[in-house]
Amino acid sequence: MMQAVFTIWQREVIRYLRSPSRIIGSLGMPFFFLAFLGLGLQSAFAIRPGGERYLDYIAPGIVGMVLLFSSTVSGISVIWDRQFGFLKVMLVAPIPRLAIVLGRTAGGTTTASIQAIIFLTISFFLGVRVPSPLGLILALVFMGLIGLSFSSLGVALASRMEDPHGFQLIFNFMIMPIFFLSGALFPLDNLPVFIKVLAYLNPLTYGVDGLRWALLGVSQFGPAVDLLVLSAVSGAFLILGAVLFQGAKM
Repeated sequence: MMQAVFTIWQREVIRYLRSPSRIIGSLGMPFFFLAFLGLGLQSAFAIRPGGERYLDYIAPGIVGMVLLFSSTVSGISVIWDRQFGFLKVMLVAPIPRLAIVLGRTAGGTTTASIQAIIFLTISFFLGVRVPSPLGLILALVFMGLIGLSFSSLGVALASRMEDPHGFQLIFNFMIMPIFFLSGALFPLDNLPVFIKVLAYLNPLTYGVDGLRWALLGVSQFGPAVDLLVLSAVSGAFLILGAVLFQGAKM
């Protein structure tokens, strides 16, 4: 089983590395978010008196955005493989379907993390504060958990869909609210109660908060809560993806 998981993971990573346009294109919008919002608004206000610059504040949020978009959209490869018949080949192979789910989820997590690392490196050249080595290691942990959560969600959604256009519509409908309700661009403290409740139910909120703690040393919930919530969500989404993929059509 582990050999099958590794092979599927390797296929996803190789497909990603052989598509430089995909790498560059996926970093375009986050770069402009950071450059125009971060650099443009940091002179207008600070998050708190004497606190971090706005550029530093939103950088972890934009990293979360990269992970959210890249990991969730990786699920569409399930639909494309079904369209071209490759999924049928995998489903009739003498390997458990769980191995396919784990391999695809691991591949989506890896490619999303690579994109996030590339973007984070670029952000340092734009003036974002460079964290300590320990902070970078902890940021990688949170990146992996965010990528795992939303890669699993992407596979779960795609396993029961046959139309890639339908997946993209659901993706666009779901992703932007998740991003804007995560506290990536602004603090959650002064929001109306109903919006704050939605934000607290959002898994990415805890991912962004964890990244902000790792990179800046500031956190709203605390790193232990962030790790606990993300671990629980990633496990739940992985189980959901495995269950839904069991009934996937060839």
